[in-house]
Amino acid sequence: MMSAVNDTTFTHAVFLLTGIPGQEDIYLWIAVPFCFMYATSIVGNSVILFIVKTDPSLHEPMYIFLSTLAITDLGLSLATMPTILGMFLFNSREICFDACLAQLFFIHFFQCIESSVLLLMAFDRFVAISNPLRYTSILSPSRIGKMGLLCVLRGLIVMLPLTILLKWYRYCRANVLSHSYCMHQDVMKMACSDISVNVIYGLFTKVLTMGLDSLLIFLSYVMILKTVLSIASRTETLRALNTCVSHLCVVLLFYIPDISLSVIYRFGKSSSLLLQLLLGFISLLVPPLMNPIVYSVKCKQLRARLIRVFVK
Repeated sequence: MMSAVNDTTFTHAVFLLTGIPGQEDIYLWIAVPFCFMYATSIVGNSVILFIVKTDPSLHEPMYIFLSTLAITDLGLSLATMPTILGMFLFNSREICFDACLAQLFFIHFFQCIESSVLLLMAFDRFVAISNPLRYTSILSPSRIGKMGLLCVLRGLIVMLPLTILLKWYRYCRANVLSHSYCMHQDVMKMACSDISVNVIYGLFTKVLTMGLDSLLIFLSYVMILKTVLSIASRTETLRALNTCVSHLCVVLLFYIPDISLSVIYRFGKSSSLLLQLLLGFISLLVPPLMNPIVYSVKCKQLRARLIRVFVK
């Protein structure tokens, strides 16, 4: 009889999401800042897209990359919004297995694309500073389109195998997830199958995507700094560096929380659940919220266009 029980496969039709333990009584109040963040993210990124599309003077490589970043941020916000707001507004904890897989696929897919776009934006700043006369010819619209397609293909190649493997696993353990959204690391731990492939492949892809991208961005800024320091005029040096400030802020907002959360998942077993929840919310909600704000404040041309739109 014990053998029959051990051979039985239990597959959960649903997973249970987790909000903030111990704060259930004030979920509606917690939902207020989340609603504000989502509304600001969607409106801010949509406004960026509208302005770049309608203003011919902004049809430059830098602003094309910025609009691509805005599309990615919109996708990331829309991927997490249903479950997070459902949790805190309606205390809706259940999510079916297929919907959970779809959500984790799109979350990690858009994060991978965003990392690629940030790398391309670093390359854009390097070309603009080191070779300004050939800037638009090097980063032509067709070449930018091919780069964008490669970013999408890389995201698909990275995430499809991980998601398909999760679909094949058997799930016979507790079905309570650690967050109010689905993540690969979280769902993977619910499986009672051998998940060694997902562990190794997941770490490998993390290093080859965000790890490699962050390293190449760092090297790009080393080369930018080397180029800028060779400029004789101090005013021109500061002007060139000022064009990189907004991108550098966006890079830090994206990579620091995400890498910290990955390190905690793999090595910080004794870390507090509240810290994991906080880093999870920061890594998914703060970049889409802050990216349009940072660029609107720091980019003079974009800021002037924004002012003209709202003044009208």
